[in-house]
Amino acid sequence: MAIKFDVALGTSVVVFAFDGEKLFSLIGEKSEEPYKGAPMLPSNWVRANESVEDVSKRLMTRLVKLDDLYLEQLNAFARVYRNPMGRVVNIAYYALVNWDRVKDVEIPGYKWVAYGEEPEMIFDHNEIYEMAYERLKRRVKRRPIGFVLLPAKFTFNNIHALYEQCLGKELDKRNFRKKFMRSELLIDTEESVFEAPGNKKPSRLYQFNQAKYDKLTLKGYDFKF
Repeated sequence: MAIKFDVALGTSVVVFAFDGEKLFSLIGEKSEEPYKGAPMLPSNWVRANESVEDVSKRLMTRLVKLDDLYLEQLNAFARVYRNPMGRVVNIAYYALVNWDRVKDVEIPGYKWVAYGEEPEMIFDHNEIYEMAYERLKRRVKRRPIGFVLLPAKFTFNNIHALYEQCLGKELDKRNFRKKFMRSELLIDTEESVFEAPGNKKPSRLYQFNQAKYDKLTLKGYDFKF
């Protein structure tokens, strides 16, 4: 006797960006019933002949107009009654995008929301969102993926603020600087910038060391903050 399957497959992506001070995520609205207009993560159905990762990449290309972003599979969300439309298994991802490349992109039906200010979303999307944040928190301690969220040139204050946002806690700036400098990830550009109007002292601009970055991306490290 042949077994009939009645399960749908979908994917959702938690998109993180950093504007220099705060961590933001992309939140949309459901375009159809049920729950039309309700907040939700960027999501798409996956057909039987499609790769879930390919669908997630196409979704990101359509929304933020980028096809060269950091994308990592998060988990499968498969509770029986997670979706009132029927049995839907969601293979979720999270993505990291550079704010300078997306801040001016018009994304109808979506908005950037600061971490901690996200609304109550449909289904289990808040659970997906929190799992993505916890994954990001673990990753930045052991991989330099946070640099994807920074502009090509950045100040040390930018790095410090980024790690405070990603880790969800205040970090002693002096100790943080010492640990980060020991990683040899930064290259001093010998350029400076005034970070805010009225600042009397300029801040040095840095770039990341691509060779060291590539090595540590594979090898990893352990920042104990």
